[in-house]
Amino acid sequence: GNGASVLRIVPYAALHYMTYEQYRCWILNNAPSVGTGPVVDLLAGSAAGGTAVLCTYPLDLARTKLAYQVSNVAQPVNSLGNFGRQPVYNGVKDVFKTVYKEGGVRSLYRGIGPTLIGILPYAGLKFYIYEDLKSRVPEDYKRSVILKLSCGALAGLFGQTLTYPLDVVRRQMQVQNKQPQNANDAFRIRGTFQGLFLIIRC
Repeated sequence: GNGASVLRIVPYAALHYMTYEQYRCWILNNAPSVGTGPVVDLLAGSAAGGTAVLCTYPLDLARTKLAYQVSNVAQPVNSLGNFGRQPVYNGVKDVFKTVYKEGGVRSLYRGIGPTLIGILPYAGLKFYIYEDLKSRVPEDYKRSVILKLSCGALAGLFGQTLTYPLDVVRRQMQVQNKQPQNANDAFRIRGTFQGLFLIIRC
């Protein structure tokens, strides 16, 4: 799945940072009441994260499916009822074709709900905490690469920790296949909050 991961991360990162700068400038120019502090970074980061996810989500779905698949191995039942042999994909195009046949364009965006709910606070918090931590660094150390790396690492750590449960729901939704209703249908994740409660219960 590394090919799909690389295909995704280039446009995702490019869009994320480019749109962050654009949204930040737009907020500063059109909403002066917000001020110029970390709140601007929170809003611009959230909007940029959402934009990047919407534009690259099918590639994220392909990456997950390619990384998750197991060839020639019987897969046992797990606590969420995802059992039986998963389809084996031959690449990104094959994932798109197979998933599209399952349910059209909508299937290519399966799991987008928890992703957006997670990325908006994650991307916003990441930029917000990073800028806030940087502002607390003494003037003598503003140019320190180590301190900038530390601020970035802490920002990512806090943001990821707070939003990780939503990432778990997203992965579950991405890898579950569209199957007919059966006895295990009660274990199918249909939405973000239903998925969170289901995982906690199981």
